[in-house]
Order: sequence, then structure tokens, then C-alpha cells
Amino acid sequence: MTERKPRKSYPLRINPDILTAMQRWSDDELRSINGQIEYVLRNALRRAGRLKEHPPKQINTEQQEK
Repeated sequence: MTERKPRKSYPLRINPDILTAMQRWSDDELRSINGQIEYVLRNALRRAGRLKEHPPKQINTEQQEK
């Protein structure tokens, strides 16, 4: 299991129409509105090459070692 960094709170002022659309989208994907906003931001940052990603850690099992 990976360790998670502590999250920071940030007050967000957002256009009501955008918030409503995000809420519908988050409902469709069974995410919280906060989770959906973070998901959209992370994807945008990744596409723009602005998010430093860490590859997943490999877990060795007995089967892999043979």
C-alpha cells in the first residue's frame, strides 16, 4: 500500500454552473465532488506535463522470484 501525503484545504470560488456540472459528473462516476475536481485537475496537469508522477512500487512475490 502506498503512503498518502496529508491533504491541504483550499477555499474554492467557482461558477455555480461549473459546480453543478461537476456534481453531475461526480455522481455519474461515483466520486465525491472533491474527488472529481481533484481527478480532473490531476488529468489536466498530467496532459500539460506539469505533474511529476512516481511509478508504482513493485512488490516481489515468491512466484516472481523463481
